[in-house]
Amino acid sequence: MGLLGIVIALAAMIWMAFRGWSILLIAPAAALLAAATAGQPLLAHWTQTFMGTAAGFVAQFFPLFLLGALFGKLMDDSGSVTAIADWMTRTLGPQRAMLAVVLAGVLLTYGGVSLFVAFFVLAPMAHALFRAADIPPRLMPAAIVLGTSTFTMSALPGTPAIQNAIPMPFFGTTPFAAPGLGIVASLVMLAFGMWWLARCEDTARRNGEGYGADAAADMAANPEEVAERPLIRERASTAHEFDPAEALHGQRSAEAPGAWVALLPLVVVVAVNLTMSLFIVPRLNGDYLQLPEWGGTSLQAVGGVWSVIVALTAAIVCLVVLNWRRLPALRETMGAGAHAAALPVLSVASLVGFGAVVATLPGFAVVRDWVLSIEGGPLVSLAVATNVLSALTGSASGGLTIALDALGGVYLSRAIDIGLDPAVLHRVAVMSAGTLDTLPHNGAVVTLLAVCGATHRQSYGGIVMVGIVGPLLALAAVIALGTLVGSF
Repeated sequence: MGLLGIVIALAAMIWMAFRGWSILLIAPAAALLAAATAGQPLLAHWTQTFMGTAAGFVAQFFPLFLLGALFGKLMDDSGSVTAIADWMTRTLGPQRAMLAVVLAGVLLTYGGVSLFVAFFVLAPMAHALFRAADIPPRLMPAAIVLGTSTFTMSALPGTPAIQNAIPMPFFGTTPFAAPGLGIVASLVMLAFGMWWLARCEDTARRNGEGYGADAAADMAANPEEVAERPLIRERASTAHEFDPAEALHGQRSAEAPGAWVALLPLVVVVAVNLTMSLFIVPRLNGDYLQLPEWGGTSLQAVGGVWSVIVALTAAIVCLVVLNWRRLPALRETMGAGAHAAALPVLSVASLVGFGAVVATLPGFAVVRDWVLSIEGGPLVSLAVATNVLSALTGSASGGLTIALDALGGVYLSRAIDIGLDPAVLHRVAVMSAGTLDTLPHNGAVVTLLAVCGATHRQSYGGIVMVGIVGPLLALAAVIALGTLVGSF
């Protein structure tokens, strides 16, 4: 009955989330349902297990949600995101429309700009380029996904995405964990995705399918109207770190900066993150962190998060200094950025709290034993567990945290026993979270299709190819290389 209760609770949570119910309500309700079927004390699970774990997630990762959302909002309102998109359009032009959209997404998201901020700028850019190149607009969502939601989120070394930060406290790693494996994975995803997009474009041209004025008019969407949809907001807030509704607040600059001014804060994010991770944090004396007043932790456990915090803070300061005159309502913009982090971090924390309650129930032992018995070693087992949980929750960060909370210590112990570098665990875990989470109910998928004015029937097949098939191929390559040669 315990295992059946877990399945019923999970199914109810997925169904209600898909119907637009707030995860802040349904996650604790589903957790209590699972606990009730196992005959466990309900109030104790809610106040101690659920809230204790959710609060721990907020305490650990809220600075990253806050700074990431704030940086994305400042980049948007200063005109920097638009300037980068325009620069990429001018540089590559309609003859390389697919590549221009993909690379613009890569620059923005690897530089720390929130996924949803990028969506609202890249969609109009893609419409203009695809119209000039006479490419069917149904391919736009796949091109945007390839540039924003694949290797820049999970594979490129040092990416400031929240998913890349989550494994660091569990494995004592840095944002640059297994850089060689990450680069290999990125090349696999990019090469496969561009091959698929080029193949689709060639097929469309042979069939005489172009941009199509009528079809494009049907697909045109108003980003402001999309951001205000309650269903979009609820799903998006569990998928990534930015509340789309806050994209409408603040005041955008009427004048965009030059391309190099717009790009400099992104360079600062990467450069400071690298410097902190490889040179400064390892030289700090963190012995005091072992004291109870500092949580009884270690520098190895918190150093990676500190690196990303400092990198985003430095980039925000750089951005404000360079664009002071282009931020006419700085207080409102920063307030909107801060508010944009609140709902996502609480939504993901609620998913994590649900996972914590489920992990304590007797029925979960069956699931744990099945996952740990999967042949192929800890990398394969970790990949399966994270993929399944990310798919079920529709959240890469939520599924990843649930998996590591329940089994991270076991995987780390097994890796040490066989001499496997924890950095490989880090990279496999992050990449696994970014594959099967891209299912139809994922908030990022729903939001992107709405922003592009597309439907699942028109464009989801392309998203599957570049957002699931390509990352799965890259994940298989990383698992094989990690097993054979370890981290590099």
